[in-house]
Amino acid sequence: MVLFRELPTGRLREVSSAIAHYIAGVLDREAMIEVVDALSASAELKSGDRVKTLRGSTQGTVLRVLEDGRVVWQPDGSSAELTALPESLLPESKKGG
Repeated sequence: MVLFRELPTGRLREVSSAIAHYIAGVLDREAMIEVVDALSASAELKSGDRVKTLRGSTQGTVLRVLEDGRVVWQPDGSSAELTALPESLLPESKKGG
């Protein structure tokens, strides 16, 4: 995992999980590469961008980016506003997420 030592802890955990699932035969190579690529890329999020949590369990829309870099976003189907570090969110892929 030396290649990924610069990643924040949450992203490193997800990369490790994707690689382990590939080795175990649960995840195909293409899906594993897609996960690793997405988690390794840093994104500049802005208002209106579609995002999802690292595990993909929740999707939503960026409302604004605060001066300190944190992201205020709203999950789909909710009126709540959540605040997150940018490294804890992934932009949704143009292919539908």
